[in-house]
Amino acid sequence: MAFYRAEPAMQDFLVGLIDRFADQGRPGLHEQIAVNWVRYDQANLSMGSGFGAAWADQKPLYPASVVKLVYAVAVEAWLQKGFLLETAELRRALNDMIGMSSNDATGLVVDCLTGTSSGPDLQGEAWVSWQRQRQLVNEWLSDFGWGEFDRVNCCQKTWGDGPYGREQRFYGENNSNRNALTTASVSRLLEAVMTDGLLSPPACHRLRSALARSLDQVERDADPENQVDGFLGEGLPANSRLWSKAGWMSQARHDAAWWSEPEGTTQLLVVFSVGAERANDNQLLPGIARELAAFRKIPK
Repeated sequence: MAFYRAEPAMQDFLVGLIDRFADQGRPGLHEQIAVNWVRYDQANLSMGSGFGAAWADQKPLYPASVVKLVYAVAVEAWLQKGFLLETAELRRALNDMIGMSSNDATGLVVDCLTGTSSGPDLQGEAWVSWQRQRQLVNEWLSDFGWGEFDRVNCCQKTWGDGPYGREQRFYGENNSNRNALTTASVSRLLEAVMTDGLLSPPACHRLRSALARSLDQVERDADPENQVDGFLGEGLPANSRLWSKAGWMSQARHDAAWWSEPEGTTQLLVVFSVGAERANDNQLLPGIARELAAFRKIPK
């Protein structure tokens, strides 16, 4: 069961939009994309209060840097439970992991969450124990009892050049153990953060502060890795307030965004697009966001 109420008009619009973008020089797009789109009444903004539509939202895909959203939420959960010590260095790593999408910061965060570290290959009980520890985030997600988390895998660090040593071995044969998320799982987690539906309100506030993105063009021009241009934020009305986490690598271009417009609706949109062509397509995600942001049929 979806965490939002299905809206037929939104579903028809979303499917038609994917059809149109596929016809505009993107053959195979229907198999290369997954989407969750939810609209909320600003006067009644809470978990599960939205109307939505989806495409392939239960399909596990490599999430690239979008997985950093999961790790950021996990840090706040660990801190709240007393499993981690609040330090300036941990907070710096969390903020850089989300704000700058730093892979180095993510490595420290994963080490802190799981009590593991990278290095040369391990053998015997040391290797078994290390692998068990690296499943702690997955076990935490499973404890929520949310169906959206049934098919996810969040146990790997993120890399520039790729994993080495024990990390490479942990990826498994043919990368069978690499990270995997669905757009449904990311959507439900982001909704919980944005509506104080998960953890304490102060913790959710800190996460929202890290996820906030500026749509100001001068600020974006000064930061080539702003996670707005080429992603969903680029397609939003200039007066929107945006919170998001993008993911981009050679075979993926993803984004998870929450935005609100003055005197308008609040919307949640998560889009995963896969394959080399989609990774290099810097117009698809902005185009989807532009069209969906302009949708004005309000569900009754």
